[in-house]
Amino acid sequence: MAQIRLIVGLGNPGPDYENTRHNAGFWFLDRLALKQSVFFHEEKKFFGQVAKVRIANQEVWLLKPSTYMNRSGQAVVALALYYKILPEEILVVHDEMDLLPGCMKVKKGGGNAGHNGLKDITEKLSTPNFWRLRLGTGHPRSLGLAQPVIDFVLHAPSSEHRALIDECIDAALKTIADIAVGDMARVQRSIAKFGHPREKKDNEESL
Repeated sequence: MAQIRLIVGLGNPGPDYENTRHNAGFWFLDRLALKQSVFFHEEKKFFGQVAKVRIANQEVWLLKPSTYMNRSGQAVVALALYYKILPEEILVVHDEMDLLPGCMKVKKGGGNAGHNGLKDITEKLSTPNFWRLRLGTGHPRSLGLAQPVIDFVLHAPSSEHRALIDECIDAALKTIADIAVGDMARVQRSIAKFGHPREKKDNEESL
């Protein structure tokens, strides 16, 4: 069971993107930093904003890439190489269109589902085997919207959907000690009720 030594929140820098769905990973790290009473500072050699926290008696780096989404891997690999952090010791927190608002999942590895941030991190690390905390934002089709995907992710969610995403973030932050020590099975159990609604229904029917 490898501890998590680096938590990466994905997003785009600058006030124009601050409240957009694509910045859900930044929202998570900002809340975590506030909870831990630490501040981010720009670190040019890591191409992002960095903070260090102590969780469960372990040092954990927090990283918000400043490279824009499609070059997120540049920041991740720079910090990981410098501190000799392995892919399985990294958790990437990101927006997930395949999950509805109010849903989230933790998993290791897998595909990118068209997410440019995940795609670049996978390419730069030369492996998909890092952990992901997937915060559901919904997809324009699943929400009955005619919006193009790129327009959707670069706009703010409704107040109702933002509240649901924030609820997921709050619940995930309650598992942060388990995340730090790498007990992802326990994290998955703790957030299981935030799984995909279809899976919830299937589970209930099988009981």
